[in-house]
This record gives sequence, C-alpha cells and structure tokens, in this order.
Amino acid sequence: MDYKVFKAINLLSGRCSPIDFMMIFFSKKIRYVYIIVLIFMWFRNDYYRKVSFNAVMSSGITLLLHALIKFFYFKPRPFVKHRVGILIPSKLDSSFPSKHTLLAFAVSTSIFLYDRVLGSIMWVLSVLTGFSRIWVGHHFPSDIIGSAIMATMTSMVVGKTAGKFTDKGTQH
Repeated sequence: MDYKVFKAINLLSGRCSPIDFMMIFFSKKIRYVYIIVLIFMWFRNDYYRKVSFNAVMSSGITLLLHALIKFFYFKPRPFVKHRVGILIPSKLDSSFPSKHTLLAFAVSTSIFLYDRVLGSIMWVLSVLTGFSRIWVGHHFPSDIIGSAIMATMTSMVVGKTAGKFTDKGTQH
C-alpha cells in the first residue's frame, strides 16, 4: 500500500516543469521561510518570543528523536529499493523519519497552538513540504505521516509543559 501510494504520486513528477520546480522549492528551500517567520516572531513581542522559543525547542527534540530512530532503525529510501524517478539528489540514509517533515511540523504545530491563523498557514506549508518529499522521490508516504505525527505530538507536549495553550494572549 505504501509503495502504491508513493508510486501514484511520484509518477506525476517530471511531467510539468513548473510543478516540479515548486516541489523542489518546498523540498529544499522552504526551511528558510520557517526560519524567517521564527526570527520575525522572536523580535515582535514577548508573547511571540515564547512561541518562537517553543518552536525551536520542539525542533530540537524532534532532531534528537530523529537521530535516535536512525541509530536503531533503517528503512531504505524508495529509490534504493525500487526504480523510481528522483528530481534531486538524496543521501542514502534511512527514509524514516523525514527530517524535513519533522522540522516543518514541529514549527508549524508550535505556532498553531498559539496563533491559529499563522499556524494554519504554516501547517499548509508543512503538508506541502511532506508531499514534496514524496514527489521528488525521497520518502514513502508512511515516512511523511509518521514524521508529521511525531513532530505534532512533540510540539503539543512542549506547548503543554511550557504553559497553557493560548490564543493571542488569552489564557484558556
């Protein structure tokens, strides 16, 4: 099932240059958008500084989880096991979890817990990031879904331990 869904998505790559370009952008460069958003949030005010701090903490924890999982578990990337199209070069390390997807969802969920509008926009970017990793041939759908769940849960735990979930300064 995982490979069938991967194949259905990946077979679309290489057919439309503008979409391929967009997917490569989301796969490789969208992280700079997240960094810029976090920097602006850090300098905006104390409330958003806390949001930015929680996002960085969540990202750090997910990177630690990423390293631990990769140490104990290896899953070959799709292009290693199957003949598939890849749009950009990739490492031959484990496919699970997807570091790009982990970081994107860790940041977007952390923002969403405090600012629903900006967080929703960031979540859409995270979904596109994960989808792009399949499109370019680097990850299976289960890698993306597992990474999204792991990062979301991590950010929720960090948000819960860092204080109450708030929405633009109102305590719940």
